[in-house]
Amino acid sequence: MSLRVQDLLRHYGGVKALDGVSFEVMPGQCVALIGPNGAGKSTCFACLAGQQVPTRGRVFWQGQDVTDLTPAGRQALGMARTFQVAQTFEALTVLQNLQLVLSREHLSWWDRLAGRHTAQALQGLAQVGLAAQAQVVVADLPYGAKKRLELAMALAGLPGQGERVLLLDEPAAGLAPAERADMMALVRQVAHEGVTVLYTEHNMDAVFGVADRVLVLMQGRLVADGTPEAVAQDPQVRERYLGRDFDMQIGMHSDMKGQRDARG
Repeated sequence: MSLRVQDLLRHYGGVKALDGVSFEVMPGQCVALIGPNGAGKSTCFACLAGQQVPTRGRVFWQGQDVTDLTPAGRQALGMARTFQVAQTFEALTVLQNLQLVLSREHLSWWDRLAGRHTAQALQGLAQVGLAAQAQVVVADLPYGAKKRLELAMALAGLPGQGERVLLLDEPAAGLAPAERADMMALVRQVAHEGVTVLYTEHNMDAVFGVADRVLVLMQGRLVADGTPEAVAQDPQVRERYLGRDFDMQIGMHSDMKGQRDARG
């Protein structure tokens, strides 16, 4: 078992952002968590990553209860997250962003990043297609490249061995369709390489045709959990979220998945 969420409850006054959410994500799976605005997706992610403490319920990673651990404590165990808006160091170069993450435990205020973990940082940039932009200042990057850099930074912050999980909060948000396709192909590649992935999304072309499994939150409750094909046919999900005309789109998304899997 990789990631287990047990009866998560999160209240804000009288509002139940999460109302008894339970699910499991198995090692190596690429799982999408979807739902309308206000469904509780961001709150769920914050509880999983340690930014918020649930009112009730537990989070387990590799059999260990991590509910009370800080984000840094969870990261040391192999859990990392990204955010809806890319979190990068704008004044540094692309390479320096990764060097900073890789040097996090040993960098003093008088140290310089030059020469630190250069080979490992370049390898991480190559993984997300940014090696050619290594010396570019991040503020000058297009937004899609910043999202890929944030993914590289999250991967770089994880331990080199053992099970790892990435919590990606809307990895394709703000991207044009072609950029979304490239980003989600990268997410699939990361999962194929053995990293467990749980991500939220509003763009359905970044869900159907990409995820192995889909979870649907509505009003703080998990209302569906299954393969993309099964979830797309769920009457409640179709009526309240996807829309009744979603059948036509499923064929297109399935074709996209077949093409991407064929490319490896």
